[in-house]
Amino acid sequence: MHAVVRLDGPAGPDDEPPAWATTGLLTRAVRAAAGRVHVHTLHTPAVGELLLRWGDQVDARPLHAGGQGPDDDAVAAYVAKYVTKGASETGAGLDHALTTWADIATAPVSTHVRTLMRACWRLGGLVEYEPIRLRAWTHTLGYRGHVLTKSRAYSTTYAALRAARAHHTGYDDAHDAITERHWRYVGSGHTPGAALLAAAVAEDRAANREIAREELGADGRRLSAWPA
Repeated sequence: MHAVVRLDGPAGPDDEPPAWATTGLLTRAVRAAAGRVHVHTLHTPAVGELLLRWGDQVDARPLHAGGQGPDDDAVAAYVAKYVTKGASETGAGLDHALTTWADIATAPVSTHVRTLMRACWRLGGLVEYEPIRLRAWTHTLGYRGHVLTKSRAYSTTYAALRAARAHHTGYDDAHDAITERHWRYVGSGHTPGAALLAAAVAEDRAANREIAREELGADGRRLSAWPA
């Protein structure tokens, strides 16, 4: 997992952080959070109780904006790079659902991904995991979320981006447009202009065929007269 963590001021994203909120302090906070956060799963007869936590490998690097380091575009490119790198190393699964256990064996994926799919299918058959529908999402290794998530206060939201895109394309300015849903067949054929062109083409083709027949007949007469 790769995360970009930003420390804002007390008034929100547009407020500068206080002087004591240094980069070193934020780095230590990230490392402390990664080491302490854990979740206990509910106990089930099939798998018991599991402890979920982050691993020991934590790499916290400062990213500066405003001319002091990578700008916003560079930070976005950094995240995109490692998101795609992680997906290519692990494997993104398939773009269609699997309906049977045999489908996993024939899926065009790596051995590692196939093992994850089989584990997902087996866990999906347990009563304890029916609510999360693991078998329906075996093709994505049980994950049914977005590849990228973010807090609402970090930057713009997807809803705002969709609204801006709709405004740019003019969809939101077409509220008074009338949509005709009833259509009827009125006929087929050439328009008057196309009919004239089609007639001219037909006449040219007929003339070409007549010329070809005359040339062929003349050649035949010459060939028949040659032995005499």
